[in-house]
Amino acid sequence: MMYYQFTVPWIIRRVRDVIPTIAMLFVMAGLASAQWVKVPLPGTPRTPDGKPNLTAPAPKTPDGKPDLSGIWTTNSGKYLDNLAGEGAEVPLQPWAAAIYKERHDTQGRDKPQVRCLPHGAPDAMLVPGYPFKIVQTPGETIILEEEFNQYRQILTDGRALPVDPNPAWFGYSIGKWEGDTFVVQTTGFNDGSWLDNGGHPHTDALHLTERFRRRNFGNLELEVTINDAKAYTKPWKSTTIPFVLLPDTELIEHLCENEKDAPHLLSK
Repeated sequence: MMYYQFTVPWIIRRVRDVIPTIAMLFVMAGLASAQWVKVPLPGTPRTPDGKPNLTAPAPKTPDGKPDLSGIWTTNSGKYLDNLAGEGAEVPLQPWAAAIYKERHDTQGRDKPQVRCLPHGAPDAMLVPGYPFKIVQTPGETIILEEEFNQYRQILTDGRALPVDPNPAWFGYSIGKWEGDTFVVQTTGFNDGSWLDNGGHPHTDALHLTERFRRRNFGNLELEVTINDAKAYTKPWKSTTIPFVLLPDTELIEHLCENEKDAPHLLSK
């Protein structure tokens, strides 16, 4: 399964040690320096040797809620492959089961990213090598995706979900706190995205519930509930998805342009 294209951000963060030429290494080093790939960030707790202390307590906002702000990533592609978790049974409607089987059997050759179309929610956060930044403010929480320079707005000003909105790739999101858990409700999706690279489908009836919990400074957890009566016989939950903080770094611009992968994808 192809998770992502091999781009400059991915190479800088993941495989700098296997770049085949010295010239390329110098190019990468210049880009990294210019785009703040490694920079000490203020407010980061540190151990006596100056390294970020990822096990320090989670930071708090002035009103005492956990602050989810930071740059986060997943270290495994298994959540992108299958949102439900390995071996989990998903209650697919018959038509959705047929689509899922076709996508699985063809190794996801028609997934939207092949055409430079975006991942949706939540799988845009699940692509290894492409982190996302959470920016938490009193009235909204923003998720900035490195891949494709995408963003989500989660409004926390007390408004309700919109009625009959214009369908969108990431839908329309509102959030509230339940204790130390940030609960996000999202509706208003179009049906163009997949729930994961494995091919779980959804329709415009999708109601997504995401529950974020920051366990400490360096660890964030997400649990997702899928409610889409057109595609599934009952609501179902994802496995608990862990994210780790990327300290002392920033996002790198990434655009999907001059896409050349599609002609090389093969089905079984």
